[in-house]
Amino acid sequence: MGEPQRTSLLDAPEHVLSTLQKDGSRRWLRPRLSHGHFLTARRIAAYLLIVIFTAIPYTSINGKPTILLDVVHRQFTLFGKTFLPTDTVLLALGMVGFIITIFLFTAVLGRVWCGWACPQTVYMEFVFRPIERLCHGTAGRGGAANRPVPKWRMALKHVLYFLISIYLAHTFLAYFVGVENLRHWILGSPFEHPVAFVVMTVTTLLMLFDFGYFREQMCILACPYGRFQSVMLDRQSLIISYDPQRGEPRGKFEKHVASGARRFGDCVDCHQCVTTCPTGIDIRQGLQLECIGCAQCIDACDAVMVKLGRSPGLIRYSSQDAIDGKPRRRFRPRLVFYPTLLVIIAALLAVVVSHRQPADITLMRNPGLPFVLNPDGRVANNLRVKITNRQSSPASFSVSIIDDPQAQLTMSSNPVMVKPGESLTVGLVITLPREVFVAEKHPLKLRVTDGDAVNRQLDYQMMGPSNGANHE
Repeated sequence: MGEPQRTSLLDAPEHVLSTLQKDGSRRWLRPRLSHGHFLTARRIAAYLLIVIFTAIPYTSINGKPTILLDVVHRQFTLFGKTFLPTDTVLLALGMVGFIITIFLFTAVLGRVWCGWACPQTVYMEFVFRPIERLCHGTAGRGGAANRPVPKWRMALKHVLYFLISIYLAHTFLAYFVGVENLRHWILGSPFEHPVAFVVMTVTTLLMLFDFGYFREQMCILACPYGRFQSVMLDRQSLIISYDPQRGEPRGKFEKHVASGARRFGDCVDCHQCVTTCPTGIDIRQGLQLECIGCAQCIDACDAVMVKLGRSPGLIRYSSQDAIDGKPRRRFRPRLVFYPTLLVIIAALLAVVVSHRQPADITLMRNPGLPFVLNPDGRVANNLRVKITNRQSSPASFSVSIIDDPQAQLTMSSNPVMVKPGESLTVGLVITLPREVFVAEKHPLKLRVTDGDAVNRQLDYQMMGPSNGANHE
């Protein structure tokens, strides 16, 4: 038999994407619900995660939010610790450690995150699809409705989608603006905070677009994690696998035939694993980037196998090598390399954290002339001091010169009050008699202290004239 005749040069021989028809139109997926122990476990995990995700913005540690990513004020609070943009090394190490942890997690457990804990999967499969099934009259079984859905049911579905999207948008924003600001936004008039109202509206519409229209395409088309799995997985990684040695050749169930006399394998080609897949793939075609590891095909296949009196596990969590009958290797290069890197990063993080100061203090020279010769003959250097208060309470920082009675310090205000997490830069002028300069320089020491936890000594080289130079 030859290839199927195409009606157009643009016709694809098969589905390019599981969410597209051959003519390029959208293929709406309404997966059948397969009950089983994996679905039960995922439900428990999903609803627990939803509770945790909702509760975290309302919890605090040491008087600080558990998680607050305040992008506007450039403060990031994680588990009671506040990090500032000046924590470049900490943030860089944390980001690298996070990425390597993803690599390690994926190398061992495959895409378990996608199927069990990813917010996209959790809310899509355990909030929005159940609402859709309820409104379409397919609650508890899923799949396409047997008859046209009444308009009032469709309207109810969209209303519920909208309300859930509002809740999700507000919960999501609470991680970035805090619950107090969010409460103010909700209770106040939109005219009092138009920008915030626009942010809330856009976020709500994006949630509605994602879960109401884009749906599983977020995993297939937009999420980079699935695209990278080919480089993060190896043949020993845990994946959902179909066992072709046991399942092939596929064929109808043969009643009253001894196992040794059967013409077909265990797969009866019932397509239950296909119709239950939330991304619309056939797991029997092997590992695919669309597979999110949700295990619905396992529950579907196990139910069929039990019904036919055969052992479950035709589709199961396994690895490519295990399916091919190769031995399991406990020690793999990436399982040594990734943990080693994580240990090194953890050690570096510990060192950096242990050397963190309650305040960052930087002394800088003002741009322009290095010094000015005043009319009274004294040499002036114009400087700036930048103070970042990392403490949880306001602090009053004073600047003084150490053991140099000839030096005079002038500031517009001294001491300087700095709020928690705030960075403040103030100008200062130091003058000295020109006679003290040797080779155009004079060493100086300054102290910046809040009278409590902060007591920093700063070394500075005063610049001055030489051989009668005049910068007046």
